Amino acid sequence: MRLFFVGNDSSYFLSHRIHLARHALSLGHEVTAVLPSVNLEQHRPRIEAHGIRCEPYPFERGGMNPARDLASFFALLRLYRREKPDIVHHLTVKPVLYGGAAARLAGVPRVVNALLGLGFLFFDQAPKTRAARRLLTPLFRYSLGGKNTRIICQNPDDLETLVSCGAMPAAARARSRIILGSGVDPAEYAVTPVPADGAPIVLLASRMILQKGIPSFVEAARLLRQRGASARFVLCGGTDPSSPNGIPEAQIRRWVDEGLVEWWGHRGNMPEVFAQTSIVVAPSEYGEGIPKSLIEAASCGRAIVATDVPGCREIARAGQNGELAPMGDSTALADAIGKLLADPALLRRYGERSRRMIEEEFALEHVLRQTVSLYAGAGA
Repeated sequence: MRLFFVGNDSSYFLSHRIHLARHALSLGHEVTAVLPSVNLEQHRPRIEAHGIRCEPYPFERGGMNPARDLASFFALLRLYRREKPDIVHHLTVKPVLYGGAAARLAGVPRVVNALLGLGFLFFDQAPKTRAARRLLTPLFRYSLGGKNTRIICQNPDDLETLVSCGAMPAAARARSRIILGSGVDPAEYAVTPVPADGAPIVLLASRMILQKGIPSFVEAARLLRQRGASARFVLCGGTDPSSPNGIPEAQIRRWVDEGLVEWWGHRGNMPEVFAQTSIVVAPSEYGEGIPKSLIEAASCGRAIVATDVPGCREIARAGQNGELAPMGDSTALADAIGKLLADPALLRRYGERSRRMIEEEFALEHVLRQTVSLYAGAGA
């Protein structure tokens, strides 16, 4: 069958969905990745090296520009009518919204809409965002309402939010599935011992955007240093100039110059990065699916500290493998980190439990099996 993946970013497709695309190829599907033209050429060779065809389309990831969003919608509608795919798998909110509607109008036989975190559109309560949410709700209902459509959420809170705000028809619950994250290969992200020598490293790995809670992490580092903690606090990830909420590099360097944090930038060797760390932190302040960095860290046997928000609390379970702090509360975040820094035995127990959770619930094989089963079910 001709299977189209439709995403919002080429680098995201490579980091989060290339394993699924390769698995689909191994099952005999003819796979096409439909990705934004803005950065596709940069990543096209790596994607096509797997035998995946690439198709560009106009798409703006950040913000809400009606003219540009309509251009995305009509481009996808023309593509679906011309190419006639058997299955379309939309990834993330905006491709689901516009691609889901286009697929329904074009009569695509099987559609999988994967809402991998609801993001600021459903989480933010600013008047402008609430108004946009009300305006887009009927389109979401249309995009998610087709009888040949299957819906993926990564946590139960997101599913409840979609129904309660009217963005998804209640009847669509029966066509929905909770699939925990994007998966991780436990062999690639193998357990390593927590370093015994030197100051422990507390790591935040993400894009440098405000919603990832980076200012809260920096303030927690400041508080812990004032309390005499000898840990190193590390930011790992690149800046995102395309995001309206991106943190400027100059601001990050000011934090570094103050001696509050280290900034390692983007790293491609994350298993090696996690091997150097003692605690991994995700102080997210918006609707995540399940942060991939936390799944990978847990696979490496690391304790986790996160905010108590949808997605994070699925992988960071208080008293089992980590600690949770209220969103935006840097003092509580510092307390949670400090608790683990002061108790190496608890740190080790949490790390051991993290690894067991991955093997039982989050391993890549589980995610692949559950996802491809929807391809057969969609359209039934």
